[in-house]
Amino acid sequence: MKVFENLESEVRSYVRNFPTIFTKTKGSKMWDKNGREYIDFFSGAGALNYGHNNEKMKLALIDYITNDGIAHSLDMASDAKAKFLTTFNEVILKPRNLDYKVMFPGPTGTNTVESALKLARKVTGRTDVISFTNGFHGMTIGSLSVTGNSMKRKGAGIPLQNVVTMPFDNYINEQNSIDYIERFLEDSGSGVDIPAAMIFETVQGEGGINAASFEWMKKIDTLCKRWGIILIVDEVQAGVGRTGTFFSFEPAGIKPDIVCLSKSLSGYGLPFAVTLIHPDIDKFAPGEHNGTFRGNNHAFITATVALDYWKDNQLEQNIKAKSAKTHAFLHNLVEKHSKLQGEVRGRGLMVGVSCAVKGLASRIAAQAFDYGLIMETAGPEDEVFKLFPALTIDDETLEAGLAIIEKSIEHVLKKETQFV
Repeated sequence: MKVFENLESEVRSYVRNFPTIFTKTKGSKMWDKNGREYIDFFSGAGALNYGHNNEKMKLALIDYITNDGIAHSLDMASDAKAKFLTTFNEVILKPRNLDYKVMFPGPTGTNTVESALKLARKVTGRTDVISFTNGFHGMTIGSLSVTGNSMKRKGAGIPLQNVVTMPFDNYINEQNSIDYIERFLEDSGSGVDIPAAMIFETVQGEGGINAASFEWMKKIDTLCKRWGIILIVDEVQAGVGRTGTFFSFEPAGIKPDIVCLSKSLSGYGLPFAVTLIHPDIDKFAPGEHNGTFRGNNHAFITATVALDYWKDNQLEQNIKAKSAKTHAFLHNLVEKHSKLQGEVRGRGLMVGVSCAVKGLASRIAAQAFDYGLIMETAGPEDEVFKLFPALTIDDETLEAGLAIIEKSIEHVLKKETQFV
């Protein structure tokens, strides 16, 4: 590991939590240079919902590359892009009665959020945006301005302005934050102008696996319609099946004005993002928002293959079954190990346990790594250990990973007498 300590910047983070050199991955398994096997409950922070090196995607990509398929094309037309657009429209948008134009803003989650914020401001002529407590939307200046984490915000080095933070669902003792928000909008003395947009995640990933209720999302949607506010839903981490349906907002019955997608959209871990825009607000002038790598043709290839999973409901049914098993296991764990002071959070296979004891979640995750399981923590104080298994994980591997979590909890609680 010395090469990383000596040559890589101090900003590195995941390598500190998983201090080994990985050499091979397949499905829900990873192997290091010593041949040790790890079960992956991290899934590239949600970028590998279909697991590592998915065979169908891999073969399609190899075939494309060996036949000299175009790799880089900015936003010029290509066969690969045409097939992705057509398939995405036929498999994802039309069956859900969704009408969106597809924008390729750049290859990452923060790129799609930046484009969404810029477009909302352009269309409405307003400057402010309402974001929500514990939200996370990216690390570039616009996206960071609507992110709640104080440590990440400080990294900007400049004031992050034109954003008002409002309470997310159940942020304050289950009080109705909708009434609170509406009061600010109605009262001319509140100091809050009518914003260009509201942006939220249906389940806050980095913010602590906080899941908004469907009722809360519907009320936010109604509020935005009433006041002429652009509704942006950030699906970067919660989307592409992670919560059980392709879009995490589907069960709420809402249709956002703008949808941000990235991470697992490529299906293979390749950088890829889109911004879905209702046609009525598709108002960018040609080139007004652009980027050199907004046309990742390799990602078009794998993303198109990944959409095969959504041509029927088999994957959704499998996610539902695995989610039920995982949630039941975690609820049992929390009940069985009261010293955790735990609370199960999340939806689908975007789930975690919040531990009231400071530092406990991090110690459990570290112990799990020692036992051969990779999972991360989330929340403003890293108080949640977070489970992100691949949506395609087999039952045997899922159960083995869950068993390691329980073993890790037992080890930590037994070893650290202050928790016993």
